[in-house]
Amino acid sequence: MIVSYDQIEAGAELPAASYPVTRLSLVKYCGASGDFNVIHWNERIAKAVGLPDVIAHGMFTMAQAGRYVTDWAGPGAFVTEFGVRFSSMVVVPDDDHGATIEISGQVEEKLADNQVAIALTARSSGEKVLTRARAVVRLP
Repeated sequence: MIVSYDQIEAGAELPAASYPVTRLSLVKYCGASGDFNVIHWNERIAKAVGLPDVIAHGMFTMAQAGRYVTDWAGPGAFVTEFGVRFSSMVVVPDDDHGATIEISGQVEEKLADNQVAIALTARSSGEKVLTRARAVVRLP
């Protein structure tokens, strides 16, 4: 899908998307990022330090929001600004389902140079996991 700057209006809702998170996803992310903190893959240690279970890396969660933006914007677009605050954990149980990160967005405003500002919402298990999540995208 290619999004055109001329077809976008401030206030437009972007279609929501869901991203699965499993223990395997987290182990793969450990390898890709170099962040092997045991709270992201070892349930015993995660619980020993007071966590409810293994949790996803904050940057993994942020990456899913970035993926959402680039999937929506399509080829030829690129992200010029991107930032979030982490507000809650994505708890990833050791079962056949894991967790899900649900992301939606809304066009905040149209900017100069074919850019749009997108406000993002990310939730997992009903909890908002990112706040002040915003991306600026230059559309083709």
